[in-house]
Amino acid sequence: MKNVSKNCNGITRRNCLQLGLGALTGLGMVDLLRLQSLAKGTTAQQPKAKAKSVILIWMDGGPTHYETFDPKPEAPVEIRGEFNPIATKVPGVQFSQHMTRLASIFDKYTVIRSIRHNQGNHGAGNHYMMTGAPPRIPVGCGSYVSFHPSMGSVVAHQKPTTNNLPAYFSMPRMSRSGGPNFLGAKYAPFVVSDNPNSKGFRVRDLALPSGLTDARYQGRRNLREQVDQLKRIKDKVAGDPVANLDEYYEQGYSLVASTEAQKAFQIESEPGKLRDKYGRTSFGQRALLARRLSEAGVPFITLYEGGWDHHGSLFKTFNSRMPAFENTIATLIEDLDERGLLETTMVLALGEFGRTPKINPGGGRDHWSNAMSVLMAGGGVPGGLALGATDKAGYSAVERVLSPENFVSTIYTKMGIDPDKVLYTPEGRPSHLVSDPTPIPELFV
Repeated sequence: MKNVSKNCNGITRRNCLQLGLGALTGLGMVDLLRLQSLAKGTTAQQPKAKAKSVILIWMDGGPTHYETFDPKPEAPVEIRGEFNPIATKVPGVQFSQHMTRLASIFDKYTVIRSIRHNQGNHGAGNHYMMTGAPPRIPVGCGSYVSFHPSMGSVVAHQKPTTNNLPAYFSMPRMSRSGGPNFLGAKYAPFVVSDNPNSKGFRVRDLALPSGLTDARYQGRRNLREQVDQLKRIKDKVAGDPVANLDEYYEQGYSLVASTEAQKAFQIESEPGKLRDKYGRTSFGQRALLARRLSEAGVPFITLYEGGWDHHGSLFKTFNSRMPAFENTIATLIEDLDERGLLETTMVLALGEFGRTPKINPGGGRDHWSNAMSVLMAGGGVPGGLALGATDKAGYSAVERVLSPENFVSTIYTKMGIDPDKVLYTPEGRPSHLVSDPTPIPELFV
């Protein structure tokens, strides 16, 4: 056991440092002790797990905070940009002009304006926000890296389904750092690349190929079992790829035979008016499909939406894209609420970082990890809360400063997973889910 130096009252040097750092970031002693008790389970009551599923809308590239949830109308024109602020349903809180539908239902969700970190390129920023763990080594901007399991893989590992559906879906592709790392291939996302907005939508791996009857399918399965006599190495340390392949086959067999899976993907059974409200776009229909998967018991669904790396033509792009995009998010939140599902379903919308304060010569904003905005709805998250703040020009989070670790710890706690839990790699190396397992107490009501 590690030797820890304590004073007579049992306070460690680390506690003292944390208290000092807490004061520097705007936290008093009472607030810091409250956070510590939430994470460590001391005398305070533990936050209750209310969420059963998460729908993560991943805005790859890093969406601007200025033109979404954190406008700065009093800043110089080269910072505030072309758009005007609009009022939300909560007095005193403003969003940017294209966030009209979300502004009208702000009483149903929280916006965090004060998460910041120090990973200002896509590869590193993706990893940090997707896993709660910064990369162990410097990585390139375009890198696809995995040093730690993603949130989706951890949830799939800790909260498996009971109805043959995969516990982790990603549409239409997997995000850069959305994989399982040492947890293994079983906890990788099931990727649905097919477009649910297309006529005759059909998930490629969900139904038998045309012309293949049930009897022939079962015959082929039996033949594979007879022919495949390769010895399996069951010890996880070996990392036997054949064992991983077996898991893929079993998942495929289960999906084809699952009536729950077949039903979940029957998006054509939804009323036409509701499909129109979500938006007859690929993102709109994927959001509706995510709601159906959540209803079917899938605990984690990622909707990957790229194209938010606006180094140029930001305002022109927002004029054409954002109205339909934010309408879909608002419709998803409303739909879940009307069905009584918002209390147990979390909706998250974010990217890897925010954008630079000054608009560049190309009419865009560049990478900026000192400030970003995150939408969080459902699972007991309060409505109408604008948590934290950036400075007057939006350069940096300055009030109630939070980290990716705080954000990811909150998601795990909401899902009934201890963020301080230790998992073990196949080689036996211990790995904490989150190095700072402190959830955000304002989001537990």
